[in-house]
Amino acid sequence: MTPQLHSKLPTVSTTIFSVMSGLAAQYRALNLSQGFPDYPVDPVLIDLITQHLQAGHNQYAPMTGVAALRERISQKMARVHGLAVDGDQEITVTAGGTQALFTAIATLVRPGDEVIVFEPAYDSYAPTVRLFGGVVVPIRLQAPDFAIDWDQVRRCITARTRLVMVNNPNNPSGRVLDDADVQQLAAVVADSGAFVLSDEVYEHLVYDGRQPKTLLSHPLLRERTLTVASFGKLLHATGWKVGYCVAAPDLMAEFRKVHQFNVFSVHTPTQWAIADYLADETHYQSLSAFFQAKRDRLAAGLRDSRFRVYCPQGTYFMNLDYRDISDAPEAEFAQTLVREHGIATIPLSAFYHDSYNQHCLRVCFAKRDATLDQAVALLNAV
Repeated sequence: MTPQLHSKLPTVSTTIFSVMSGLAAQYRALNLSQGFPDYPVDPVLIDLITQHLQAGHNQYAPMTGVAALRERISQKMARVHGLAVDGDQEITVTAGGTQALFTAIATLVRPGDEVIVFEPAYDSYAPTVRLFGGVVVPIRLQAPDFAIDWDQVRRCITARTRLVMVNNPNNPSGRVLDDADVQQLAAVVADSGAFVLSDEVYEHLVYDGRQPKTLLSHPLLRERTLTVASFGKLLHATGWKVGYCVAAPDLMAEFRKVHQFNVFSVHTPTQWAIADYLADETHYQSLSAFFQAKRDRLAAGLRDSRFRVYCPQGTYFMNLDYRDISDAPEAEFAQTLVREHGIATIPLSAFYHDSYNQHCLRVCFAKRDATLDQAVALLNAV
């Protein structure tokens, strides 16, 4: 008998990121769709990896991560957030942020559990929840401010609510939770008994005087939240796939039970190199100014264009409203831009389960100034 293949993700196909990058390559278009820098990693960091390769750090790292790196993360949490985090019991190094998210969801979500997801949302959230039998409860946030209606959140809470997922700062909206949002979230969690998964990979990319924040700074959320961070965003090296998760000891113990059978350990010399590199805290403390200059350069260049620019509070993504240019749906208009104007973007509708259309496109500004200037010229010509 021939076995029957039953897909666990029957509605999932090739991601919009692969589609748009493929079109960008096909039409030799400027690619602002995927979120990666087009400038080099700091040569100092490259040299450090070479040094650790030559020093013999080439075998399995500890399952929890190299101790020196976990200690460095603990120091960063103290410096940036004033938090005492135990590197031995509360930090695990992961193979990037997405693996940490996957493992956290696997740790907490059981068949039938409900998971609240704010949309627009990073595309890995919902499929991962479904893989483990969870039920996604989407809450739609709308442009231009993407504010959360906390009364709506409370109406969505049930006895089956297991997890509330937040992304702060949020990709793709660029919104940053304020203190009132955090208080409201804590109240929701306290009333429901749910856990929180906080995707904080853009933690240091906040602008206009905002300071990096973590949900772990709230006393109640400190005990109920798994936070995820990414060195790919921190070090302009998305291809290295190194991140980490921070949580209270009981949550972290459960996280590690899954992690050890998922990835087990992460690239050893890279961990050692990052530990050395982050001894100089300016490498992450300077990120806000670095990316704000790029955000402002792109926004200023588009001031007289036909796009409405939604200037982000955080992340390295900006949304452009094209309703004054076309009535076409976002996916259609994004493909038109590639084919006819030589620039690749991401339709914001790709981040909603129902492809909700708001005539908005996401662009990445983690690019060289020359690339941003080229993007301005192309978009101003639309």
